[in-house]
Amino acid sequence: MVQRLLRLNEVLAFTGLSRSVLYELQARGEFPRAVRIAERAVAWREDDIAEWINTRPLASDDKSAA
Repeated sequence: MVQRLLRLNEVLAFTGLSRSVLYELQARGEFPRAVRIAERAVAWREDDIAEWINTRPLASDDKSAA
């Protein structure tokens, strides 16, 4: 199976995160790492991003929200 690679703008749109939050989470090990696809280009595996999203609690499940 071919895995789709997402560039930064696609990941930001898919997750709703800002660029700075995405990189902060990645630095803390709380977000999937990007993979180098060329000398000056990185991308994220779509399956890794989808899995990360599925592990996030829903706002209605978060008792501290509101």
